[in-house]
Amino acid sequence: MASAVELGLIYAIVALGVYITFRILDFPDLTVDGSFTTGAGTAAIWIANGGNPWIGTIVAFFVGSLAGLITGLLHTKGGINGLLAGIITMIGLWSINLRIMQRSNISLLGEDSIFTPLEDARLMGGWISVGILAITVLAIKFILDYFLKTNVGTALQATGDNEGMIRSFGVNTDNMKILGLMISNALVGLAGAIFAQYNGSADISMGIGIIVAGLASVILGQAILGTRSIFFATLGVIVGAILYRLFISWAMGLGLNVNDMKLISAVLVVIALLLPKWNLFKKLNRKRSGGGAVPLEHDPASAEGADVSAASTTEEAVQR
Repeated sequence: MASAVELGLIYAIVALGVYITFRILDFPDLTVDGSFTTGAGTAAIWIANGGNPWIGTIVAFFVGSLAGLITGLLHTKGGINGLLAGIITMIGLWSINLRIMQRSNISLLGEDSIFTPLEDARLMGGWISVGILAITVLAIKFILDYFLKTNVGTALQATGDNEGMIRSFGVNTDNMKILGLMISNALVGLAGAIFAQYNGSADISMGIGIIVAGLASVILGQAILGTRSIFFATLGVIVGAILYRLFISWAMGLGLNVNDMKLISAVLVVIALLLPKWNLFKKLNRKRSGGGAVPLEHDPASAEGADVSAASTTEEAVQR
């Protein structure tokens, strides 16, 4: 259970990045399948060459942002469809990641990592390490919440809601899209670096399908907690990521083959997409938002009286 929650918290960082593009920018970014491996490979090769794991993790964060920059430039300056721009970057990153890693797999067994102090204290896989990871993820969440409430963050949200309107106020929406994609993939790269050190290795194919996990986390969490504010929206993303990993762990515990994980992930995404349409979650969200009142039945007599009253009021106003 603790190990599944640990993985869920690492995936929550990916889900927060996916939340920025899919929910805030309304941008179907598939770059994350490549930028996750970019972050993992960058941190792994840095550590394998004797570098400080903390510095390597920070470098992975910024290298991941460069992947988002490429997608943003292809879309905004090149005029390429957003979905296609993400696919192009994702495909190109496969070769770039191989260049960074210098081989298809890097083992970190015996190397120092950000988890080494916990491993030395024999705390990995326990609730203490879960608590430390939870504090880290919540810190990222609160920083993201604060940023989204600033002027730049508000402009970023407005770009996804109504690009034409916010452009009329003088906001450069192209820059907002590029910024959002860079932040999103920076978080995904950071998650990849943490996952590689947690897993003890980095593999060129480790990012395949990571977008599915991110989407499932976002949709599942927000179907449960709703999206009435930024605080609950990002909290729902974290809860969704943890539930996603718990469902995977539960499915593996039932004896399913490891090769079925992609199928399980796809089924979870379908369930997450259907959850908001189920009346149970609609009622819960209405109660939380205070909108659970039942509308009154239409009464023709009262409507006619209201029309007469409105007409007389208008006539009196004209006379005055």
